[in-house]
Amino acid sequence: MIITRYGTTADAELLAAISRQTFYDSFAAQNTPENMQKHLDDYYAVSKIEKELADELNTFILACEEEKIMGYTKLNEHSKPEVKTLTRPIEIERIYAVKEAIGKGVGAALMQQCLNIAAEKQKATIWLGVWEHNQRAIEFYRKWGFQKFGEHVFEVGNDPQTDWLMKKSL
Repeated sequence: MIITRYGTTADAELLAAISRQTFYDSFAAQNTPENMQKHLDDYYAVSKIEKELADELNTFILACEEEKIMGYTKLNEHSKPEVKTLTRPIEIERIYAVKEAIGKGVGAALMQQCLNIAAEKQKATIWLGVWEHNQRAIEFYRKWGFQKFGEHVFEVGNDPQTDWLMKKSL
């Protein structure tokens, strides 16, 4: 049974470790070792995760099965230029499950929590960026009612890649 809980600053090391592992597992095969390492170091250092956890405009949700963390999501309420035309937006900045939990309801539990939190915060739009070649994720988001509304560049290390921007009205 998947249970979700809010992440706290006490979870920084755990979140840094699961962030590094899930991103690596998802994208290492399509990127150079140098670009992967740079991305992991730039985005998933414990000090960076601590700052994100302390920021009141970020919300982390962890999905747990018994005592094991099976995945997490990060919601971000910071204003971003690519969504300036969206009404009262909130971003799903990250949503990841550990490899052995993919297809076992972790993503669904996390997505439902994202939608619940967005509703509680009276957001009108929830949005995310997804790598254009991540078909499994794109199909997952489509099943939840997300539609493509644009693209932006997402750099992995020094490699500019194209992310689809997808949104759902609430």
